[in-house]
Amino acid sequence: MNKQLLFVKRPQGEADASTWSLETNPIPEIEEGQILVKQYYVSLDPAMRGWMNDARSYIAPMEIGSVMRAGSVGEVVASKHSKFKVGQYVAGTGGVQQYTVTDGKGFYPVDPKLAPLPTYIGSLGMPGMTAFFGIQEVGKIKEGDVVVVSGAAGAVGSIVGQIAKIKGCHVIGIAGGAEKCKYVVDELGFDACIDYKNEDIKARLKEECPKGLDVYFDNVGGEILDAVLGRLRLHARIVICGAISQYNNKEAVKGPSNYLSLLVNRASMTGIVVFDWADRYKEGAEQLGIWMAQGKIKSREDIYEGIENFPETYNRLFSGDKMGKLVLKVIEE
Repeated sequence: MNKQLLFVKRPQGEADASTWSLETNPIPEIEEGQILVKQYYVSLDPAMRGWMNDARSYIAPMEIGSVMRAGSVGEVVASKHSKFKVGQYVAGTGGVQQYTVTDGKGFYPVDPKLAPLPTYIGSLGMPGMTAFFGIQEVGKIKEGDVVVVSGAAGAVGSIVGQIAKIKGCHVIGIAGGAEKCKYVVDELGFDACIDYKNEDIKARLKEECPKGLDVYFDNVGGEILDAVLGRLRLHARIVICGAISQYNNKEAVKGPSNYLSLLVNRASMTGIVVFDWADRYKEGAEQLGIWMAQGKIKSREDIYEGIENFPETYNRLFSGDKMGKLVLKVIEE
């Protein structure tokens, strides 16, 4: 039997327990060209909130009654596919369920001897790829740049800042709470971190970036984006990765009121969608793996257990009650 979390109601504002229904259904028999994956871990990401909306986006919205979309990692337990063998570990988009039947499209092999399985849906998965290509290819960082990263203690932001440090940048994080800021500086090696919950963001940005900033990697949007716009240097680059402060809005999304700073500073603001770099994932994963082996990048997964605990675990994305990559263990290894 397979426990599955079905998406049953489009939320208005915040998602709650009524958004999903936990069901137990028989595992279907696989057909030729398919595999059955026993999924040990699923990924929880802020992007999930956007996938629930019936609106045009970079990916089709989820359909009512479908399994909740999510990245996953697990073990092939049955195969009628020439490229996958029983006992092989794979990562892909298997959804929030204990077992998934797939034709293998979008799934790729991973090695638990090289890194723990949750890392393959974190620093070596979609968040890591977003950070790797977002800060380098879109942010175009170079040695000596002043880089600011919001959501600095999160799955993407934590990797962004560490890559920027490897590349010789001066890096300032923005995070919520003293504990997260301490982690960002002491453990991840950022040069400074601003506590947006307890400090004046504009004043602290002026203090930490007295001559302005070259690159801003934005994970939150809203007031923080506006504050950063006021500190841009000439030809600064803003990378728009997410806007978690706006995802649960019932009214219109709050856009930047300080956008004329882009004109004055001849700056740019560009979006990053990780799927655009799919043909280079191998390159990104290999380099991140090398940096991790060298101790230049630290990876942290915040792991919770029980598929039935998905709703409350998901809400940690928005309450900020987590550190690093949020992962849910849905079945015992």
